[in-house]
Amino acid sequence: MKWKLSRVKNTFKLRAFSSSVKKLRKGAIGILEVDILSARGLVSMKDKEGGLTDPYCVVKYGEKWVRTGTLFATAVPQWNEQYTWNVLDLNTVVTVAVFDDCHLSSSHGGDDHQMGKVRIRLATLETNRMYTQHYPLMVLTRTGLKKTGELHLAVRFTCRSWAKMLATYGKPLPPTIHIHHTDPITMPQVDPLWLQAEAVQRMVTRLARAEPPLRREVVEYMLDVDPQMFSLRRSQSNFQRIASLYSGATAVAKWFDDICEWKNPLSTILVHVLFLYLVCYPQLILPMVLVLVVMIGVWNYPRRPRNPPHIDTVLSYADQAQPDELEEEFDTFSTSTPDDIVKLRYDRLRSVAGRLQRELGDLAMHAERAQSLLSWRDHRVTPIFIMLSLVVAVVLYWTPLKVVVMVMGLYFLLPSRFRPSRRRTSMVFNLYSRLPSKDDSML
Repeated sequence: MKWKLSRVKNTFKLRAFSSSVKKLRKGAIGILEVDILSARGLVSMKDKEGGLTDPYCVVKYGEKWVRTGTLFATAVPQWNEQYTWNVLDLNTVVTVAVFDDCHLSSSHGGDDHQMGKVRIRLATLETNRMYTQHYPLMVLTRTGLKKTGELHLAVRFTCRSWAKMLATYGKPLPPTIHIHHTDPITMPQVDPLWLQAEAVQRMVTRLARAEPPLRREVVEYMLDVDPQMFSLRRSQSNFQRIASLYSGATAVAKWFDDICEWKNPLSTILVHVLFLYLVCYPQLILPMVLVLVVMIGVWNYPRRPRNPPHIDTVLSYADQAQPDELEEEFDTFSTSTPDDIVKLRYDRLRSVAGRLQRELGDLAMHAERAQSLLSWRDHRVTPIFIMLSLVVAVVLYWTPLKVVVMVMGLYFLLPSRFRPSRRRTSMVFNLYSRLPSKDDSML
């Protein structure tokens, strides 16, 4: 595939020529329009005293890169530039970033300063609707989170064919094409991080020849190269993301516990009636679940997001990060920090990794205990488990399934005063906790 750099009104575009064979071309499902209107309240990143900026914008959509012109010495730039691209897949992201040019004046040399960026996924946009709003620009520095201004954008996705657009949801994501059969690459080069670094280097080399050029710091910021480095702040954010996914299951478990404890007798009676009805008519279970999904979707419709999502500082832990954590995140590779501070960070990393190692060991231990039920690691528990399994199989064979489910459900829904003592019900868990694992074989 050939590439071409063309200059249009002090901007450049990196374009890929499509195939001359019509059958090999991908049909566009719509058009994306991005209007970079203006910005306001821009804070200069060149000096501590503050001052006027020399801002310019860089837009990346897929393989297409666009740079606006640089406006000299202004905090409220007016670009008013519009770009239009064909959309081949909704699972794509358009990225708009603002930079402070440090090469216009000889007194401010060095890299162009980043002032924040906006990422918009096309799947979150409604069709044929114009989104016009101000997006806050934020930069995370060694001293903390800093707001550098606001960017005024207008974005619209226009659909050409609803049939093609809906068909893209059923297509697989573009696979990785192996083109190294004639000249195979080595195993260390198959590492995704090495491949990404090589791709970034090639992109930096290519865009540096544009007019005006895009420098390395700009390309790396647009391609999100930094998240590959370790960050305690980002690790905490990912942990909270995982914990929030289980909040729904935790709420359901608490609700079921309240039902079993008869804290609300009316709700418990209704659950009893619904449970007995579903046991008698099991063919209604799946339709009722689907109807419940439909009701949840309809209930959430008035609360749907009205604007494309933007950077969430609370989710990113950017407003709660400690100064030492930010210093570690922005440290160079290899480190340029004094040895005593590196020692403290290393001890902290060991403590965090130790907790993670302990959790992984517990998960492995539980899986090995379940496996030891049939592996004869314990020569007394395994035959007992086999005999109990045989007895339960015979009972289930002669007992109707409805009766078994009804007895088990009513047992769990019994009031606490009529249940057996907790000591009896925990016999199974006590037996499970005594099963052997491979911890004894570990050094």
